[in-house]
Amino acid sequence: MICENHTQVTEFILLGFTNNSEMQVSLFVLFLAIYTVTLFGNFLIVTVTSVDPALQTPMYFFLRNLSLLEVCFTLVMVPKMLVDLVTPRKIISFVGCGTQMYFFFFFGSSECFLLSMMAYDRFVAICNPLRYSVVMNRSLCLWMAVGSWMSGVPVSMLQTAWLMAHPFCGPNTIDHFFCDGPPVLKLVTQDTTMYEMQALGSTLLFIMFPFSLILVSYTHIIKTILMMPSATGRQKAFSTCSSHLIVVSLFYGTASLTYLRPKSNQSSESKKIVSLSYTVITPMLNPIIYSLRNNEMKGAVKRTITQKVLQKLDVF
Repeated sequence: MICENHTQVTEFILLGFTNNSEMQVSLFVLFLAIYTVTLFGNFLIVTVTSVDPALQTPMYFFLRNLSLLEVCFTLVMVPKMLVDLVTPRKIISFVGCGTQMYFFFFFGSSECFLLSMMAYDRFVAICNPLRYSVVMNRSLCLWMAVGSWMSGVPVSMLQTAWLMAHPFCGPNTIDHFFCDGPPVLKLVTQDTTMYEMQALGSTLLFIMFPFSLILVSYTHIIKTILMMPSATGRQKAFSTCSSHLIVVSLFYGTASLTYLRPKSNQSSESKKIVSLSYTVITPMLNPIIYSLRNNEMKGAVKRTITQKVLQKLDVF
């Protein structure tokens, strides 16, 4: 849309976290360390679940996809955030902002559906174990993974194209550390009621619908676990789900605070902290949660590292 008597915004300024140079350096070191751990942990899971014969099951196939998603998800925001912490001008072009927003919505929506697919996998494994290998066959798992990745396309295209088509004729300062929907929405210089209604509908469809599938799956899982006669069996069954439950709680709990209320009166600083939790902290915690709470994963990591060390020793 054309701005009358005003210049259309061609770039945005990202305020980030603070203007204090010493604090920026400290944050740079902290976030760089977190990002390094995130990349190492998720790539470790991808490598181990790919090469270890004991982990060639649907559960670890979906976990591998989750780790790849987390790497892509953080790649959209964290490198730009790190650069902005050490440069005086925190500028992002109009096109760059739209691109960042598109991929943020894309990978975020895809993760919602992938988490629901992982819940369904646990549902079949615990509630119908005798038919698990038949139901969760290679072809179905592949289609479930592809469907999860592709589910992010419609919401990201709709949300980004509609929002960025609004007129941005006045302020161009985004009070955030990346181009997220709610802070960019505040800069629109016309009524955004229709967009907000659409955004809420998309949130309910692409965030709450997968979450509803997760709730249904775990309702049946919990019922089945409680009906098991053996305490050991109940403990083993619950241990296979606990990591996934923790990840779901972290991701959905923080994301819903932002996207169920796109124009809430929550302070900008608290919104940044909430955004940090699901864009930076959760992707780092996921491989730690799945590794520390999973004996199969810990054993596979040890075997993989031992194998690599022995291979290097053989070379010398």
